[in-house]
Amino acid sequence: MQHSFMGIDHIQIAGPNGCEEEARKFYGELLGMIEIPKPENLRKRGGCWFQCGRQEIHIGVEENFTPAKKAHPGILIGNLSALRSHLEQNGVEIKKDAPIEGRIRFHIVDPFGNKVEFLEML
Repeated sequence: MQHSFMGIDHIQIAGPNGCEEEARKFYGELLGMIEIPKPENLRKRGGCWFQCGRQEIHIGVEENFTPAKKAHPGILIGNLSALRSHLEQNGVEIKKDAPIEGRIRFHIVDPFGNKVEFLEML
């Protein structure tokens, strides 16, 4: 059977109970992503959602939360050096990754300990 995959709608990153305010500060204020409303029937679960280009990043509340140190989103950005400078000016530690031909990249750790990678295609 042939499937017609269209792309990725969203990725989910987990956080601990009560993570919403810190998620809004980090993903919304620091990174500049626009928060989008969660559907009414999902709001009781906690968490918050953000627009990331044509996709979404969902921050979900996870009981017995453990940060994702290996699994991570890879977020494409148009001006990686400007983002890097902005993050460094705001005290975010930049972690280098092994080179991959055709792209430059680095990763950070979000306030909950999750790895988040940023890439720019060359």
